[in-house]
Amino acid sequence: MNFGLLFENLSNPALLFFLFGIIAVMLKSDLQIPDSSSKFISLYLLFSIGFKGGHELAHAELGWSVFWTVLFALSTAVLIPIYSFFILKRKLGSQNAGAIAASYGSISAVTFITAVSFLELQKISFGGHMVAIMAMLEAPAIMVGVLLLNIYKEEKSGKLLDRSVISHAFTNGSVLLILGSLVIGWIASDSQAKGIEPFTTDIFKGFLAIFLLDMGISSGKKLGNLFQHGKFIFAFSILMPLFNGVLVSILSGLITAEVGDRFLLSILAASASYIAVPAAMKIAAPKANPSLYLPMALAITFPFNITLGFPVYMKIIEMNLL
Repeated sequence: MNFGLLFENLSNPALLFFLFGIIAVMLKSDLQIPDSSSKFISLYLLFSIGFKGGHELAHAELGWSVFWTVLFALSTAVLIPIYSFFILKRKLGSQNAGAIAASYGSISAVTFITAVSFLELQKISFGGHMVAIMAMLEAPAIMVGVLLLNIYKEEKSGKLLDRSVISHAFTNGSVLLILGSLVIGWIASDSQAKGIEPFTTDIFKGFLAIFLLDMGISSGKKLGNLFQHGKFIFAFSILMPLFNGVLVSILSGLITAEVGDRFLLSILAASASYIAVPAAMKIAAPKANPSLYLPMALAITFPFNITLGFPVYMKIIEMNLL
């Protein structure tokens, strides 16, 4: 383990604001970010990442390397929910297993955004196509999770996939915003992109810090819901993302040598959705317990990834390059 990298990550102001949010909840403070402000900041972060990624994509050479990277990423979004489902099913039942498997097969845009900030701190570049890949990975895992829970649930409905679930997977607001910003960034000229750079770049880290403060407060409030479910839930919430992140950190070396791209692929595999998937599971798995899959992703996996996961995955990639 590169402890220098670990300590540098732990001293990142954005991460410290996240931890501060958890501490505020433990102290029973009334500190909170208004819902309207929190939603605006999350939209801003998605817009900024999408626009910058699209502009970088316009200057990138799209070849076979990008094709194999997309294919590799999509395969993780299909395979992770499958083996996660069968690990979870015996302990938690098919409804909960399907919802949690979809969550861990899907991605967390906030984790991705924090990972981009981590790369910038390390002065490591990444391809603009990685933003497009992020936007592509929510829907496949949701559909695989729904297929599995419908195949294995006791009461068969005759439908393996509900049209409303499929529609939500593709029209989710965060997905549309990322893709729309990506296209606009790709179309914009250099001078036009530079004109809004103070908004897309200069204030990004400040907004990220405030957003992570809000995430810390939300995580702190949900931690208590998990203690009643025993050690299995905690173990899965840490070991599954660690396994996925480490595995992809190693295997991604077969398709690309770019450190930034490999790191982001690892983060996408290790993260868990706590926005798109819970919204979809309200429709697809109404009997699943949201006090399980939502806190698992937000209160355990997300903090683990941004504190310890980032340095671990980066160190493995660096070792794999030697």
